[in-house]
Amino acid sequence: MNNETLSQLEQLIDKLILRNSELESEVKSLQEQNSKLLDENETLQLEVLENEEKQKDTSSTLTGLLEKLQSVQQAS
Repeated sequence: MNNETLSQLEQLIDKLILRNSELESEVKSLQEQNSKLLDENETLQLEVLENEEKQKDTSSTLTGLLEKLQSVQQAS
């Protein structure tokens, strides 16, 4: 190999090292973002479960009130 070829090879290697570093940083950033989104998703799923429970409780209460109203109407 001549000096020009060696110089080009060194430049390419430097570019590859730089690009690899950039990609590693991007991967780390994406992993952090993924972790945050997983946490947020878990929180949202728990909120959905809590809201479903509240909705069931509300539905039961409303059903009870409706039954009371119907029994009062029938008694009248």
